[in-house]
Amino acid sequence: MKALHQRLNLYIDSNESYIFVPVEPVGARSLVIYRNSGGIVLKPPNTPLPQYAERSGKTIYGIFGMVSLVASEYIIVITARELKGQLMGHNIYRATDFEILPLNPDVSVQNPPNAVEAHLLALVRSHLYSGYFLFSYGWDLTRRLQAQWATHQQDVGKAMWEVADDRFFWNKFLHGRFIDVTYAKQDENLSQYILPVMYGTFDIRPARVNGHFIKLCLISRRSRYRAGTRYFRRGVDHDGHVANFNETEQILLVDPPRLDSSTDDVGIQMSFVQIRGSVPLYWAEVNNLRYKPDVVIMELQDSLDATRKHLEEQMALYGEQSLVNLVNHKGHEQPVKEAYERYVSELNLPNVRYEYFDFHNECKNLRWDRISVLIEKVEPDLLKYGYFHLDASKPEPIRMQTGVVRTNCMDNLDRTNVAQAAIAKWTLNRQLKALGILQEDDSIDNYEEIDRDFREMWSDHANLISIAYSGTGALKVEFTRTGKRTKRGALEDGYKSVMRYLKNNFFDGARQDAYDLMTGAWIPKRNWSPSTLVRDRRPLLIRAMPYVLWFSVFMILAGLTLPRSSDYSLFYYFLFWFYFAAISLIFIVVHGIDYVNWPRLQPLDDIIKYTGPGFRSAHKGKGFGIPALDSQVKVLTSKHRKLKSKTDEIEMGSKIRVD
Repeated sequence: MKALHQRLNLYIDSNESYIFVPVEPVGARSLVIYRNSGGIVLKPPNTPLPQYAERSGKTIYGIFGMVSLVASEYIIVITARELKGQLMGHNIYRATDFEILPLNPDVSVQNPPNAVEAHLLALVRSHLYSGYFLFSYGWDLTRRLQAQWATHQQDVGKAMWEVADDRFFWNKFLHGRFIDVTYAKQDENLSQYILPVMYGTFDIRPARVNGHFIKLCLISRRSRYRAGTRYFRRGVDHDGHVANFNETEQILLVDPPRLDSSTDDVGIQMSFVQIRGSVPLYWAEVNNLRYKPDVVIMELQDSLDATRKHLEEQMALYGEQSLVNLVNHKGHEQPVKEAYERYVSELNLPNVRYEYFDFHNECKNLRWDRISVLIEKVEPDLLKYGYFHLDASKPEPIRMQTGVVRTNCMDNLDRTNVAQAAIAKWTLNRQLKALGILQEDDSIDNYEEIDRDFREMWSDHANLISIAYSGTGALKVEFTRTGKRTKRGALEDGYKSVMRYLKNNFFDGARQDAYDLMTGAWIPKRNWSPSTLVRDRRPLLIRAMPYVLWFSVFMILAGLTLPRSSDYSLFYYFLFWFYFAAISLIFIVVHGIDYVNWPRLQPLDDIIKYTGPGFRSAHKGKGFGIPALDSQVKVLTSKHRKLKSKTDEIEMGSKIRVD
C-alpha cells in the first residue's frame, strides 16, 4: 500500500491558509487548506513556504478530518499518540490529543461566536477525548487477516483508505472533502494525508508456551453505522445496520520474529473472528426514569426486510451464521426474544442457524462455569467454521474461516462478553493443539502467563466496548478476569449499574449528539443557529419541579438545625416541606420522559410516541394515567408546547419558513 505521512509540521500563514509540510521525505508535496475559500490544494515538491508563515509548536501525527459546523469548518489534527504495540512489524497507535483549527479567520475555538457553535464544538471535543481511536501508518487495522489476504493482490499500489473496511473507517465522513478532491483531480492525490482511524480496542502480548514463542493479539472494531449510546441506539435501521455492532478478532502469531530481528515475516498466523450487534429488529427502550425502560417493538412494512438485509450482509462478509441469543426468556426481555425468533423463523434463510442460551438461568447462583453448556451447543458450528490459518512457508492458507458466531444480549455487553471470551478460549486451545504446542488433554489454564494475559486482554476489551456504548465499564468482567464470580464482584456490578442508570438517563443525550455529528448522521447548515440546541424549551411547570424538590429537601435539612423550642411547630414545618418534596418527586417520576436527557440533533419522537402495530410494555413517564388530572396538566403546558413545536419545526428543518 501507498505510504502515509507519519509526521507533519503545521505552518499558519496569517488568515490566509494552513500549510501541512511532511517531515519525511524532505521536499514532499505540502498540503495547503485556504481559510477563506476552504480550498484544498496539494503543492508541487519543494514549494517554498510563504514569507510570513509561522510554524505551530506541535508536531502533527495525522489529520483526523474536517467537520463543518454553523459558523465555520474546522480541521481536526492529532497532536499526540500512544504506542499500543506492534502488529506484523507495524506500529499501532492510539490518538491521545487533538487540536481543532477553524477555517473562518473570524472564528475562535476558545471564544466561539455564539452559544450554538460553542455547544457543537463541545460535542466534538467530548467525542474526541472520550473515544478510543486507533491507527497505523502501515497496517490496515480496519480489516481482519483473512480479508486482507483475500485481496492482497488487488490491493497492491492502492492507498490505505481505498482498501479500508467501510464499516470500521470511523473518520471516513470527516475525510469526505479530501476523498472528493482525490477523485476529482488526478494530479492532487491526497491519499498520503488520509489517515483511516478505527474506534475500537487493540492489545498484543508475547508469551512462551512449551518452548514456543507466541504473540496473542485482540482487536475489536466498532461500526460507524447506527453508532450511538445504549438506550438511544437499539435494533436495526432500514439499511440493515444494527446498533453497537463490533467485530472482534483474536490473532495468534506463532514463532514471530524477535524485536531485534531484521525481518517482519511471521511463521504462522491464525485468526478467529466473532461478531456482536443489537437484535436486528425495529425496537427500542424508552427511558422514563424507571430502572427498566419501556420496551417498544415496531412492526413496520419493511421490518422483515431490514432483518433480512442485516443477515444477508453478514453472510456475504463472513459466511455462515450461528446466531447466539442470550436475551432472557421471561420478564422485561421476553418480547424481544420472541420477536427475534419469529423473524428468524419466517425468513428461514439458508446457512443461518439460531441458538438460544438462557444465560441467567443456566449461570444463576454465581455458577458461571456453566457457560460450558453454551460451548457444547455451538461446538459443531465452531468445528465447521474453523479459523484462518496461514503458514508463511506455504503459498495458500491452510484453512479459512467459513462462518461466524454472532452473539447478542439486550445491550451486547456483559453477557455477550462472557460468552465471546469463552468461545475465544475454546478456539485458542484448539489452535494450540492443532499446532502441537498443547497436548489433547492440556489447556492454557495450566500456563499462568498466557492464561493471565488472555483474561486481562478480554477483560480490558469488554470494559472499553462497554464504556463506548453504556458509559461505564462492563459488568460480570470479574469472571473473565479471574475465572471466578464473587460477592465483591457482584457489589462492583451494582455500583456500575447505578452509574449506568444515571448516565443513560441524564447525560447520554449529548453523547448521542456527538456520535451523530462526527459520523455524519446529522449535518448542520452553515450560518444556521437553532436555539433548540442550547435552550431548555420545556414548559415552565416541567422545568420548575426539580427546583421545588431540591428547595424542599434543603429546607428539611435546614430544619434539622433549628432550635427545638416547640416540637409542635417543627412538626408542621416538616410536614409542609415533606409534602412539597413528595408532590414534586411524584410529579417528576410520573412525567419521567420529560426529565430524560434526550438527543437534540436527531430527536426520537417517532419512537417515544409510537402507537402503531407491534408491542409496547407500558407508557410510563407520560403522566399520571388519570385522564382528569393529566388533562389539567396538559392545559397548563399545551400553549407552551404549541409555540415550541412551531419554532422547532422551522429551526430544525422539518418545516420551511414561508414568510
